[in-house]
Amino acid sequence: MGLEFSRIVRSVARARAVFVPRRLPVTRDRLRARRHSCLCRMKHLMSSSGRLIFLASLLVLGFCGLGFRLVELQVLRHGELRELAEVNTRRTHSIEPRRGDIRDIKGNLLATSHVVKHVVANPSLIGDRAADVARVLAPHLRIPEAELVRKLTPVSQLDDSGVVVTNRWVSLKKKVPLESWKSLTAAMATLDFGYDEKAERKLPKAQRQAFVAIRHRAIYAEQPDLQLREYPNRTLASHILGYTGTAERKFNNRTYTDYVGMDGIELALDSRLNGVRGWVQTAETRRGQEVVTMRQQDVEPRNGYNVVLTVDSGLQHILESELAAGVKRHDPVAAHAIMVRPRTGEILAMATMPDYDPNRPGDGPAENRRNRLITDIMEPGSTFKAVTIAAALDAQRVTLSETIDCANNKFFYAGKWLHEHESRGYGVISVEQIIAKSSNIGAAKIGIKLGQESLHASIRGFGFGSQSGIPLRGEQWGIVHPIKDWTPLSISRVPMGHEVAVTPLQMCMAFATIANGGKLMRPMLVDRFEGDRGQVVMKIQPQIIRQAISPETAKLMTQALKVVVSTNGTALKARLDYYIVAGKTGTAQKAGRNGYMPGKYFSSFIGYFPADNPELCIAVIFDEPHTGGYYGGIVAAPVFKGIAERAANYLNIRPDHAPAQPMVVSGRTPARPARAN
Repeated sequence: MGLEFSRIVRSVARARAVFVPRRLPVTRDRLRARRHSCLCRMKHLMSSSGRLIFLASLLVLGFCGLGFRLVELQVLRHGELRELAEVNTRRTHSIEPRRGDIRDIKGNLLATSHVVKHVVANPSLIGDRAADVARVLAPHLRIPEAELVRKLTPVSQLDDSGVVVTNRWVSLKKKVPLESWKSLTAAMATLDFGYDEKAERKLPKAQRQAFVAIRHRAIYAEQPDLQLREYPNRTLASHILGYTGTAERKFNNRTYTDYVGMDGIELALDSRLNGVRGWVQTAETRRGQEVVTMRQQDVEPRNGYNVVLTVDSGLQHILESELAAGVKRHDPVAAHAIMVRPRTGEILAMATMPDYDPNRPGDGPAENRRNRLITDIMEPGSTFKAVTIAAALDAQRVTLSETIDCANNKFFYAGKWLHEHESRGYGVISVEQIIAKSSNIGAAKIGIKLGQESLHASIRGFGFGSQSGIPLRGEQWGIVHPIKDWTPLSISRVPMGHEVAVTPLQMCMAFATIANGGKLMRPMLVDRFEGDRGQVVMKIQPQIIRQAISPETAKLMTQALKVVVSTNGTALKARLDYYIVAGKTGTAQKAGRNGYMPGKYFSSFIGYFPADNPELCIAVIFDEPHTGGYYGGIVAAPVFKGIAERAANYLNIRPDHAPAQPMVVSGRTPARPARAN
């Protein structure tokens, strides 16, 4: 045991002697080398720790800066940045209201609005399938296939950076009706590329995706939708309705294109027809998708009111067709007619020619769009004698049976001669006969007898020299000179319709005043406003402006005006078979800058019936008739007759009597009819 242990110890000692080097003696060089090695190790350690400290410092500063920034954003500038973020993401979308309809008194549609589309295409998606797409689109857009193929074929070109790009947008057609758009999209969704359903499913994925893109994305409608204003009856009542155009309007600092009224009712009632825009205030992502949960306000638009006119489309058609027939016979520069219900002032029909189609207002001259019944003034001529004599009767300066010497076609006053339209004159006749025969001298003498102040006051009392109040823009006031501007001759000329200027509407309303018992009515063109569900929002009531003459005077005037439409008067051609008519003719020479123009006349007739209980008052005026004469009793009276007969049948007005022979007044059978004037 001890021997074995000794042997093991010696073996370990020998092994150590082999593997452990012998310690060398320490010299000066070895000490210097050891010192240098230690210094290097220390420098290495120092440099490594510096880097660590530097990096650690940077991290600390970075976190400090980030923390400060977070505090700034979340605390110090929280309100400001929140508002800025809302501004950048908040969107306000305007919702266009529907423009209200315009209807006649019976509910017939005169003007309406339809949603229309602006159809566009993306040729880059269509590729070489332009012919297939054009074949489907052509019948819906009503565009030739060849033209569609040209538009749908992709066009490639270099952009500014030298990259080849294919056009992605081309306009195909604007104002496409909604029904056409729906049928178009349905047809595109089933576009046939020459494969049955089973074969198409076996096509490569890329080709199938291309077909889907063509069917559902290549043809689309631009937003927002547009409204198209339509007038289904074309020229019917065009001067009453007016037309619309487009204009830019601002809403919430954004500009939108709206339809706005340009003339007629469309212009006068534009704010009521147009309604009020709605809006949606919401937030959107960067891709333009709405974040519905962020919607803050959702205000529905208020659609425009529907306007119901006093006009009756049936009567409007009658009036326009008879006026057009008169225009064809007499070839005037212009012609006008208006139909009024005397007791209320309601305008039942109104037209002026030439007319225009409000669907295409720019096709004709601009003057065709002018409603001459309110925008043009004229010297009324002999129809104005009814105003003069009514004023004299009301002032009790004359009676109908009173006689006046109308001389032998010559009357000298204030240095000027006045003549009758009849070459031989009338001699001594009654006031009733003065109006029946339309005596110039008789009217002048009645005016002189009445006096300037009374005549002027009565003229203004009938509404001349001021606007009638019709709800249309552009109405003229007419011209009634103040008395201080009258010449000594004026008192003899104004009574016969000279030195004054009136609109056709003013003249018609003056006769309606006589017809209804002396009340000057405000002309009514609008009966009521309705909401988009048909509820009545506002009902317009008849309005009396003033009592122009007494009811007794009105009855006397009706008695005298009946004689005009008889064999004793100038308007026999206006006589009706079943109704007694009261009215007056007028033939006024047109005034120019240098005096009256030879051969140019306004020819007119204004009348009402049944005379003793008037339902309708109708005025017909021709401006410069060129053929078939120029006297009002020849040119305008027959047109009145045509309108009145058809209107009476349409309205089923109770007749006064059975068909009769020419009426003889006061037991006098005239030797010959008075010449039409």
